[in-house]
Amino acid sequence: MNFTLLHIEIQEFITVNLEKSISTLALQKNPFPEVNWITLLEQIIAKKKAKQKLPTWFQSKFILYPSKIAIEQTSSEKTALYKSSLVSGDSLIDLTGGFGVDDYYFSKKVQSVIHCEINMELSEIVAHNFEKLNVKNIYCYEGNSQDILLKQNKEFDWIYIDPSRRNDEKGKVFMLKDCLPNVPDLLDFYFEYSNNVLIKTAPILDISAGLSELKNVKAIHIIAVDNEVKELLWELSKDYQGEILIQTANIEKSRISKFDFYLNVNKKLPTFSLPKKYLFEPNSAIMKSGGFDEVSSKYKIDKLHQHSHLYTSDKLIDFPGRIFEIENTIPYSKVMMKKEFENQNANITTRNFPESVENIRKKWKIKDGGNRYCFFTTDINNAKIVLICTKIKVS
Repeated sequence: MNFTLLHIEIQEFITVNLEKSISTLALQKNPFPEVNWITLLEQIIAKKKAKQKLPTWFQSKFILYPSKIAIEQTSSEKTALYKSSLVSGDSLIDLTGGFGVDDYYFSKKVQSVIHCEINMELSEIVAHNFEKLNVKNIYCYEGNSQDILLKQNKEFDWIYIDPSRRNDEKGKVFMLKDCLPNVPDLLDFYFEYSNNVLIKTAPILDISAGLSELKNVKAIHIIAVDNEVKELLWELSKDYQGEILIQTANIEKSRISKFDFYLNVNKKLPTFSLPKKYLFEPNSAIMKSGGFDEVSSKYKIDKLHQHSHLYTSDKLIDFPGRIFEIENTIPYSKVMMKKEFENQNANITTRNFPESVENIRKKWKIKDGGNRYCFFTTDINNAKIVLICTKIKVS
């Protein structure tokens, strides 16, 4: 790594130019011949991306950044903080350390953390940054994580792995066996060094597919930030054969909305109803979990249809998702659509409905936006309906 980037005048140049167009900067003459111009521009790009995602790094002085891709692939501080709540003990080894954001937060819950990174330059960057962040209990090792585990030759309280996909071939199903490291093949090896393994995967991984490849799964955590699923966490415990906990968390500015249930345990049948006074739409983490029947039974609210995944009640409740007051329910027909929507504004959502949002807008000349929220769905009588709602703000 070229530590010349840490010179004060170069660091000031990076900070001053954060909001400037990179394409414009690229045409300028390099004011620092001792540093590769492309490398310097990459520092500006990466630091700008860190502003919202990694505020601790962004606000600290003399931090070095990796490539743009490495910043995009790293955990955000919000998800890393949540992850750290799942671990404890004396020791943790991260087999796929990357930029080290997860380890920074693990180090606040675990006495000693080992950061493994096969890329030598990235390992040097991370070690430097931990020094600047005044972190004393993370130890950086460069090399193959399997070799590092063998060399350490000790038991850890936790092993953490964030396997990367080998390729992004279109149409290819995302399976853990297609990632590096190949966790399914190496799981027995990992259990020789820890009773607890935490695996991070992208939200694209299907839960049933993950369960088909892994064993001893104790819990699956589905983490969303501002209603966008960011990652799945697979908590494995050696020899565990019990029921699997599904825990969802939607991290927002003022709160974390959680919802959990056990997979395939005492499933209660949902209740159904025609639309009542309020409409409830689960957040994206719950939608990913597939726990739709459990939502109905836990919150005592009715589903509109087995496959609609929208809920209704005459009672307003605290709910992990969006809440609406239903102003009107109309049949999906030409007469009613022309009367209610033609050349009007509306926010449109479809659930269990044969037409796309784009087609609906085009067909009925509905403009986007406004204060009306309209759900095109199917009710318990299999009738196509439109729910015209106003959104209820949750403090």
